[in-house]
Amino acid sequence: MKHSGKKYVGWIVAATAVGLLVYVILRPQPVMVEVAPVIRGPFVQTIDEDGKTRVRERYTVSAPLEGTIERIRLKAGAPVEQGMLLAIIHPRVPGLLDVRVEQELRARLSAAEATHAGSRAAVERAQAALTQAKADYERTKKLAEQELVPPARREHDELAVTLAMKDLQAAQFANRAATHQVEMARAALLRVQKPLPTNHGDDQHWEIHAPVLGRVLRVFQESEGVVTLGTPLLEIADPADLEVVVDVLTTDAVHIAPGSTVWFERWGGTPAVKGRVRLVEPSAFTKISALGIEEQRVNVVIDVTDDEEQWRGVGDGYRVDARIVTFQAEDAVQVPVGALFRDGDGWAVFVMADGYARKRGLQVDRRGSATALVTQGLAVDEQVIVYPSDAVQDGVRVLARVVG
Repeated sequence: MKHSGKKYVGWIVAATAVGLLVYVILRPQPVMVEVAPVIRGPFVQTIDEDGKTRVRERYTVSAPLEGTIERIRLKAGAPVEQGMLLAIIHPRVPGLLDVRVEQELRARLSAAEATHAGSRAAVERAQAALTQAKADYERTKKLAEQELVPPARREHDELAVTLAMKDLQAAQFANRAATHQVEMARAALLRVQKPLPTNHGDDQHWEIHAPVLGRVLRVFQESEGVVTLGTPLLEIADPADLEVVVDVLTTDAVHIAPGSTVWFERWGGTPAVKGRVRLVEPSAFTKISALGIEEQRVNVVIDVTDDEEQWRGVGDGYRVDARIVTFQAEDAVQVPVGALFRDGDGWAVFVMADGYARKRGLQVDRRGSATALVTQGLAVDEQVIVYPSDAVQDGVRVLARVVG
């Protein structure tokens, strides 16, 4: 009997060992997952789009008369001084100038005078805006010295002065160009009404001078040839006075306000350059996406607010990546967007707890490019599963590999 009892115990031990071995072999293996912690810190929501630089003001030099133009020797990029000789036109024979040409010149003069009046008003508005911006800054500066307003308010008003000065410079550029346009149109009309005699020799030519200081952006009419009234010849601008135009979806544009902070990246240098939204254009347009889908988009015009030296080397028509800030919080609970998935009408994540995946519903307030702002459902330092596969379900064993 004694030996039978020992034998019975031995069989039990052996059976238990075999059972454990079978369990270990047949039990489901843990799913390999990547996890990341829930964090607390500054949160920024941005709209990321491609943008393109452009000069704020450009002036197109056009032919004031019909005739033959001599070869233009200036090349794109050439510096131009105000009053510099740009081109020479030999007008048509006076006898061939008809009433139609005179009517066109009169209409051109009227349009130039209207543009000039508008440019003068724009200069006055820009001067008034600059005066107001300076007054606001002086008040804020005194209050900041007494610590009655935050430093950010002082920086904001100081930036407003800088941008107002740029607006005034652009308005003055446009006014000088408009003044020159009026002078050219008036002189051309007078030339038609009182032409020089045909035996006047070389005095028959017409000189076109630069209306503004800047550089040649492009030459439209490089070779000698016949030109008609209004034919574009050159384009002049200040290539250092740049703005950035970004087209965004109209559904995103409603969240962008003038004054919003913008960061420009991948512009060809480092670090990122700061800007500020000046205008969200009121009219949208249709654009075909790379996938062939029609999209409604609208242009956002942005001023560069960082030092021009940091932006040096960037010219007209250059591509940049723009990150337009639409919301920011200094202290927010955040989770990687790759951990989120839809659960009915809400959001959920898989939290790793004691080696198992546990589904957890949560309240997401905003989503950024990398993280989402969570207002309810998660605690700081909890580990969430990033990009969970179909094999990850509530209660499944998981083995973590930490990322981020």
